[in-house]
Amino acid sequence: MGARRAVAIGGGTGLPLVLGCLLRGGFDTTAVVTMADDGGSSGQLRRELGILPPGDIRNCLVALAEPGNELARVFQYRFAEGEGLAGHALGNLVIAALTDLEGGFAEAVEEAARLLGVRGRVLPSTLENVVLSGRDGAGNLITGQANVAVSDAPISTVCMEPEAPAGYTPALDAIRRADVIVIGPGSLFTSIIPNFLVDGVVQALRESDARVVYVCNVANLRGETHGMDAADHVDALVRHGLGGLIDVAVVHAPASDAGIEAVVGSEAVVARIREQGIGAVVADLADPGDPVRHAPDRLHDALAEVW
Repeated sequence: MGARRAVAIGGGTGLPLVLGCLLRGGFDTTAVVTMADDGGSSGQLRRELGILPPGDIRNCLVALAEPGNELARVFQYRFAEGEGLAGHALGNLVIAALTDLEGGFAEAVEEAARLLGVRGRVLPSTLENVVLSGRDGAGNLITGQANVAVSDAPISTVCMEPEAPAGYTPALDAIRRADVIVIGPGSLFTSIIPNFLVDGVVQALRESDARVVYVCNVANLRGETHGMDAADHVDALVRHGLGGLIDVAVVHAPASDAGIEAVVGSEAVVARIREQGIGAVVADLADPGDPVRHAPDRLHDALAEVW
C-alpha cells in the first residue's frame, strides 16, 4: 500500500508551512496554488511578460525541494538593487525563463520541480489569467489582489474575472484522489478563497472522500479580515461554496495577549464553528518568536491529531 495522498490548497507564506507538515507526516503531497497574485515581483512579471504569477509557486517548490538542494537556496535569493532587478526573487525569473523555454507555465513548473528534486507536486489551480476583485462590508468594489489585500475595510466577498475560470485538470484530479485535504493557512480572501472561485475545484472537493481540514490563521494583520474571529473565517469559506465540505477546523487559542489581533478560538467561537457540523482542534499554535505565524511543530502536532 502506498503513502496516503494529501493536497494543500492556498497560497502566500502559509502554504509552504503546511507542505512541510505533510512531508513530515509521510504523505504523497501536492500543492494546489492560487494564480490571483498581482503584487510585487509576481505582479510585475505578469504585467511585463504576460506570464502567470510565479511567486507562490516558487515558495511551494522550495518547500518541497529535496533536502540540501543548492538551487532551492538560490531560488529564494531576492535582488536588493539593480535597475529592473530590484525586488525580484531569482526563482521567479527562472520560472519566467522556463515558461518561454518549455512553451508554457505548467511545463515550466514541472521543469523547475525536476531541477529542485521536488518531493511531490506543485500545481496551479488554473492556467487562466485571472483578476481578483472584492467587496467590503459597505459594498465598495476593490479590483486587484494586491489592492484587496490592503483594503481599509474588512472584505465580505470576492470574485474573479473571468468568472469561474477553468480549473487545471491535474489539480482537480489530485483533489479528487486525496485522502487528506488541508485548506490554508493564508490570507483568507486573497490566497485561499480564490482557489474555490476556479471552476471545478469545489466540485472536486465534493467528489473526494478526503478528510478536509481548514487551518485558520493565528492573526489578522490587514484590512481584509480586520476584526474577524475564527468562526467568521469559516463563515466566509461557506459563503464562497464550501458549505458542508469542511470536516475539521484547526483553531488558535492564544495562551497570552501577544499584542496582535489574534484570530481567537474562544469557547463561544468554537461553538459557532461546531454548530455548522465542523469539528475543531484548538491549541496555542503561534510561533513564540513570530506570533503572527504558526509554529511548525505546533501546527504539525495539531494536524497529526486530525490525521
